[in-house]
Amino acid sequence: MAANRDIKELSALISMMDEPVDVNFISIRQKIAGYGSTAIPLLEEAWMHAGNDGDILRIVSLIDEIRFNDIYFGLENWAKFHSNNLIDAFFILSKFQYPELDEDIYRQKLERLKTDMWLEINENLTALEKVKVLNHIFYEVYQFRGQLPQDAKIGDYCLNNLLDSRKGSAIALGILYVSLAHKLNIPVFGVDLHQHFVLAYMDDNQPVKLPEKYEEKEVLFYIAVVNKGSAFTKNEIEHYIKQANIQTKPSYFLPCGHLVIIGRMINEMISMYRKDDKDDKAESLIKLLDTLG
Repeated sequence: MAANRDIKELSALISMMDEPVDVNFISIRQKIAGYGSTAIPLLEEAWMHAGNDGDILRIVSLIDEIRFNDIYFGLENWAKFHSNNLIDAFFILSKFQYPELDEDIYRQKLERLKTDMWLEINENLTALEKVKVLNHIFYEVYQFRGQLPQDAKIGDYCLNNLLDSRKGSAIALGILYVSLAHKLNIPVFGVDLHQHFVLAYMDDNQPVKLPEKYEEKEVLFYIAVVNKGSAFTKNEIEHYIKQANIQTKPSYFLPCGHLVIIGRMINEMISMYRKDDKDDKAESLIKLLDTLG
């Protein structure tokens, strides 16, 4: 009964969306927004029957606000309580571009991908052999590949698009690769290298730790996620730093925390929206950075 009453109250509020812009309208808008995503189907129905452009703009603006709030508070909650699960944040950010993303469908795809890897992995394999198995499934069987930076689009930063097209940005590929490795208890983590997102395979003769707890001596090798998962050493990073003429930092050689990875993802998405002259989208994403502390 309570649910039916809430729907009736919400419907009544939405029917008053054509109120003049005054205190009454502001109050109505706030009350509708308080219903969260529950209000969206009814708002969309109202949008279909809106009588003028002004009403349409009001409804669309309110839908956008509700969706953004869901993302903002979802990411804030993830950062505070669930930051060990990187793929959850990837889903949240993907909904910024694809608000109607069906999470269940893509979690099923992830589970199939993980299962295909799990069937080939066993504990007797060396670290390099495990990565070879991951790479075979990831790059050869599923044919995931990196998108060149100059050709990248905002969709290349979204998990649903990555799983559908098998193509994405370096950081999108990296987050997916790391998440799958963690599901298999394989200690692979992201490295926040200047202009390049790479991975590090850590010492697997000890329990897996939080990425920030590892020391450089525990790195077994690095993984170039955009180069079919090829392994490389610290020497290659040092050579890159010298060639790029940038100041070296310890963070270029160490695993970074998941908050750092998501912050980098958001900043790269901001750049994509700026490139597409979608400054309003970029400004909204800047607000999301606040959720990471």
